[in-house]
Amino acid sequence: MRRMCLYFLILTVFGSSLAPFGLAQESSDHKAPAMASTVPTSGFRAEFLEGIAYYEQRYTRLAEAMPAEKYTWRPAEGVRSVGEVFTHIIGANYGVARALGTPPPNGLDFKAIIALSNDKPKAVQALKDSFAHVRNATLALIDGDADKPQKMFGQQSTLRGSFTMIIGHFGEHLGQSIAYARVNGVMPPWTEEAQQQQQQKPADKPKP
Repeated sequence: MRRMCLYFLILTVFGSSLAPFGLAQESSDHKAPAMASTVPTSGFRAEFLEGIAYYEQRYTRLAEAMPAEKYTWRPAEGVRSVGEVFTHIIGANYGVARALGTPPPNGLDFKAIIALSNDKPKAVQALKDSFAHVRNATLALIDGDADKPQKMFGQQSTLRGSFTMIIGHFGEHLGQSIAYARVNGVMPPWTEEAQQQQQQKPADKPKP
């Protein structure tokens, strides 16, 4: 999934309901009984779960690496701040899950999610919780429904196609967050680790 082309540029906005996401829940026949949900090892759900895990790791590690005082930084007036990008993903995860047939937790307030943008510890935890929620929504689906109609981000597609849109959305805003981090002097943790590993490799011996 991580090598898929990042397209379907999607910009969603927050609100007190899910309508601003442009997400519409299709018929509930996408959902399998909760007790029957198991982690798939193959098929389109397994591929999507791999993508979710990849982006969850990237987002949460970057959110943890950003200094708390930088969460209010924004490149220009009217553009999302560091923290607002993270809360945008949090809200989108719950909206996506609802579109897939799994409603948000009882009492979830989307306006309250926006308010977390200046609170690093709470934003990081909410980010983790939202990824867990969209993962559970994926597990509740049925592989046989891959080609069933599904509306996502205001566009009509299939269930399989909607996963491509969601991955594209993840990629778009991860790139935005990486740019924010680098402008503020923060190297993505995975890049730093890769550089350290490269430095630790023994130098090639000169050929005789």
